[in-house]
Amino acid sequence: MLEQDTINPPENPTPEKKEKGFFRELIEFALIAILVVVPFRMFIAQPYIVNGASMNPTFKGGEYLIVDQITYRFEEPKRGSVIIFKYPKDPDWYFIKRVIGLPSETIKIESGKVKIINEENPEGFALSEDYIEFEKNENFSITLEGDEYFVMGDNRLGSADSRIWGPLPKENIVGRPVARLFPLNKISFFPGNHTEDISED
Repeated sequence: MLEQDTINPPENPTPEKKEKGFFRELIEFALIAILVVVPFRMFIAQPYIVNGASMNPTFKGGEYLIVDQITYRFEEPKRGSVIIFKYPKDPDWYFIKRVIGLPSETIKIESGKVKIINEENPEGFALSEDYIEFEKNENFSITLEGDEYFVMGDNRLGSADSRIWGPLPKENIVGRPVARLFPLNKISFFPGNHTEDISED
Protein backbone atom coordinates (compact mmCIF):
# COMPACT_ATOMS: atom_id res chain seq x y z
CA MET A 1 0.00 0.00 0.00
CA LEU A 2 1.29 3.42 -0.90
CA GLU A 3 1.73 5.82 1.97
CA GLN A 4 0.14 9.23 1.78
CA ASP A 5 1.05 12.47 3.46
CA THR A 6 -1.63 13.64 5.82
CA ILE A 7 -2.43 17.07 7.14
CA ASN A 8 -4.65 17.96 10.02
CA PRO A 9 -6.19 21.31 10.84
CA PRO A 10 -4.41 23.07 13.71
CA GLU A 11 -6.01 23.28 17.08
CA ASN A 12 -7.66 26.59 17.80
CA PRO A 13 -5.05 28.47 19.84
CA THR A 14 -5.99 30.28 23.00
CA PRO A 15 -5.64 34.10 23.09
CA GLU A 16 -2.52 33.66 25.24
CA LYS A 17 -0.92 31.35 22.65
CA LYS A 18 -1.88 33.75 19.84
CA GLU A 19 -0.20 36.64 21.63
CA LYS A 20 2.97 34.63 22.37
CA GLY A 21 3.10 33.46 18.77
CA PHE A 22 2.71 36.99 17.44
CA PHE A 23 5.51 38.40 19.60
CA ARG A 24 7.78 35.47 18.77
CA GLU A 25 7.26 36.05 15.02
CA LEU A 26 7.80 39.77 15.49
CA ILE A 27 11.10 39.18 17.30
CA GLU A 28 12.24 36.66 14.69
CA PHE A 29 11.39 39.09 11.88
CA ALA A 30 13.24 41.92 13.62
CA LEU A 31 16.35 39.76 14.11
CA ILE A 32 16.34 38.65 10.48
CA ALA A 33 15.89 42.25 9.34
CA ILE A 34 18.82 43.36 11.50
CA LEU A 35 21.04 40.53 10.26
CA VAL A 36 20.26 41.39 6.64
CA VAL A 37 19.85 45.18 6.60
CA VAL A 38 22.68 46.27 8.90
CA PRO A 39 25.51 44.46 7.03
CA PHE A 40 23.96 45.54 3.71
CA ARG A 41 23.96 49.19 4.73
CA MET A 42 27.40 49.02 6.34
CA PHE A 43 29.25 47.23 3.56
CA ILE A 44 27.24 47.21 0.32
CA ALA A 45 24.89 50.17 -0.20
CA GLN A 46 23.53 53.04 1.83
CA PRO A 47 21.26 56.02 1.22
CA TYR A 48 22.60 59.58 1.38
CA ILE A 49 20.88 62.94 0.99
CA VAL A 50 22.74 65.74 -0.78
CA ASN A 51 23.12 68.83 1.38
CA GLY A 52 24.51 72.00 -0.13
CA ALA A 53 25.29 73.50 -3.54
CA SER A 54 28.90 72.45 -4.18
CA MET A 55 27.90 69.98 -6.91
CA ASN A 56 25.42 72.24 -8.75
CA PRO A 57 24.10 71.77 -11.35
CA THR A 58 24.79 68.00 -11.33
CA PHE A 59 23.37 67.42 -7.85
CA LYS A 60 21.22 69.73 -5.77
CA GLY A 61 20.31 69.84 -2.11
CA GLY A 62 17.68 67.34 -1.02
CA GLU A 63 18.40 64.76 -3.71
CA TYR A 64 18.27 61.18 -2.42
CA LEU A 65 21.09 58.88 -3.56
CA ILE A 66 21.86 55.19 -3.14
CA VAL A 67 25.62 54.74 -2.75
CA ASP A 68 27.51 51.60 -3.74
CA GLN A 69 30.09 50.99 -1.01
CA ILE A 70 31.71 47.83 -2.39
CA THR A 71 33.01 48.56 -5.92
CA TYR A 72 35.98 50.64 -4.84
CA ARG A 73 37.23 47.82 -2.67
CA PHE A 74 38.05 45.97 -5.89
CA GLU A 75 38.77 48.72 -8.42
CA GLU A 76 40.12 52.25 -8.50
CA PRO A 77 37.92 55.33 -9.02
CA LYS A 78 38.15 56.71 -12.56
CA ARG A 79 38.65 60.32 -13.52
CA GLY A 80 35.24 61.98 -13.83
CA SER A 81 33.57 59.67 -11.32
CA VAL A 82 31.40 61.20 -8.62
CA ILE A 83 32.35 59.78 -5.23
CA ILE A 84 31.26 60.00 -1.61
CA PHE A 85 34.06 60.14 0.96
CA LYS A 86 34.91 60.97 4.55
CA TYR A 87 36.21 64.52 4.87
CA PRO A 88 39.96 64.18 5.67
CA LYS A 89 39.85 66.98 8.25
CA ASP A 90 36.87 65.45 10.08
CA PRO A 91 35.85 61.86 9.15
CA ASP A 92 32.44 62.33 10.78
CA TRP A 93 31.46 64.43 7.74
CA TYR A 94 30.71 62.93 4.33
CA PHE A 95 31.28 64.90 1.13
CA ILE A 96 30.29 64.35 -2.50
CA LYS A 97 32.72 65.55 -5.21
CA ARG A 98 34.12 64.58 -8.61
CA VAL A 99 37.47 62.83 -9.16
CA ILE A 100 39.75 65.12 -11.18
CA GLY A 101 43.28 63.92 -10.43
CA LEU A 102 44.52 60.35 -9.95
CA PRO A 103 47.43 59.10 -7.79
CA SER A 104 50.90 60.43 -8.71
CA GLU A 105 49.52 62.98 -11.20
CA THR A 106 50.17 66.72 -11.29
CA ILE A 107 47.10 68.92 -11.52
CA LYS A 108 47.48 72.43 -12.86
CA ILE A 109 44.68 74.98 -12.98
CA GLU A 110 45.37 77.94 -15.22
CA SER A 111 42.74 80.67 -15.48
CA GLY A 112 40.20 78.13 -14.26
CA LYS A 113 41.07 75.46 -16.85
CA VAL A 114 42.27 72.10 -15.51
CA LYS A 115 45.34 70.39 -16.96
CA ILE A 116 46.57 66.90 -16.03
CA ILE A 117 50.23 65.81 -16.23
CA ASN A 118 51.12 62.13 -15.81
CA GLU A 119 53.45 59.44 -17.17
CA GLU A 120 51.32 58.87 -20.27
CA ASN A 121 51.00 62.61 -20.92
CA PRO A 122 54.22 64.36 -19.80
CA GLU A 123 53.17 67.50 -21.68
CA GLY A 124 49.77 67.36 -20.02
CA PHE A 125 46.23 67.42 -21.38
CA ALA A 126 43.24 69.65 -20.66
CA LEU A 127 39.98 68.38 -19.26
CA SER A 128 36.74 68.93 -21.14
CA GLU A 129 34.29 69.66 -18.34
CA ASP A 130 30.97 70.48 -19.95
CA TYR A 131 29.12 69.68 -16.71
CA ILE A 132 30.37 72.93 -15.15
CA GLU A 133 28.21 76.06 -15.14
CA PHE A 134 29.97 78.05 -12.42
CA GLU A 135 33.66 78.43 -13.27
CA LYS A 136 36.28 80.15 -11.15
CA ASN A 137 39.14 82.09 -12.69
CA GLU A 138 42.06 80.81 -10.61
CA ASN A 139 45.56 79.35 -10.78
CA PHE A 140 46.64 76.33 -8.77
CA SER A 141 49.14 73.45 -8.92
CA ILE A 142 49.68 70.27 -6.91
CA THR A 143 51.39 66.87 -7.33
CA LEU A 144 49.70 63.87 -5.72
CA GLU A 145 51.25 60.99 -3.82
CA GLY A 146 50.67 57.36 -4.82
CA ASP A 147 47.53 56.93 -2.73
CA GLU A 148 45.94 60.37 -3.17
CA TYR A 149 43.15 61.76 -5.33
CA PHE A 150 42.27 65.33 -6.28
CA VAL A 151 38.54 66.03 -6.07
CA MET A 152 36.49 69.10 -6.93
CA GLY A 153 32.87 70.15 -6.81
CA ASP A 154 31.15 70.93 -10.11
CA ASN A 155 30.24 74.34 -8.71
CA ARG A 156 33.79 75.69 -8.79
CA LEU A 157 32.70 79.01 -7.30
CA GLY A 158 31.08 77.46 -4.23
CA SER A 159 32.93 74.24 -3.42
CA ALA A 160 35.33 73.53 -0.56
CA ASP A 161 37.44 70.76 -2.08
CA SER A 162 41.03 69.63 -2.72
CA ARG A 163 41.92 73.17 -3.79
CA ILE A 164 41.35 74.23 -0.18
CA TRP A 165 41.92 71.26 2.13
CA GLY A 166 44.31 69.21 0.00
CA PRO A 167 44.40 65.74 -1.56
CA LEU A 168 41.95 62.98 -0.66
CA PRO A 169 43.54 59.80 0.77
CA LYS A 170 42.25 56.64 -0.90
CA GLU A 171 41.27 55.17 2.47
CA ASN A 172 38.66 57.94 2.93
CA ILE A 173 36.67 56.96 -0.16
CA VAL A 174 33.30 55.43 0.74
CA GLY A 175 31.69 54.73 -2.62
CA ARG A 176 29.85 56.03 -5.66
CA PRO A 177 26.21 56.96 -6.28
CA VAL A 178 24.52 54.23 -8.30
CA ALA A 179 20.99 55.64 -8.25
CA ARG A 180 19.20 58.94 -7.72
CA LEU A 181 15.73 58.17 -6.36
CA PHE A 182 14.48 61.68 -5.56
CA PRO A 183 13.23 64.00 -6.93
CA LEU A 184 11.06 61.71 -9.04
CA ASN A 185 11.63 63.67 -12.25
CA LYS A 186 15.40 63.11 -11.92
CA ILE A 187 15.46 59.38 -11.19
CA SER A 188 18.58 57.96 -12.83
CA PHE A 189 21.32 55.34 -12.54
CA PHE A 190 24.98 56.28 -12.07
CA PRO A 191 24.04 59.96 -11.93
CA GLY A 192 26.70 62.53 -12.76
CA ASN A 193 29.11 60.00 -14.25
CA HIS A 194 31.39 61.55 -16.92
CA THR A 195 34.23 59.03 -17.08
CA GLU A 196 33.91 58.53 -20.84
CA ASP A 197 34.21 62.11 -22.10
CA ILE A 198 36.15 64.05 -19.49
CA SER A 199 39.42 64.42 -21.42
CA GLU A 200 40.35 66.04 -24.68
CA ASP A 201 43.45 65.71 -26.90
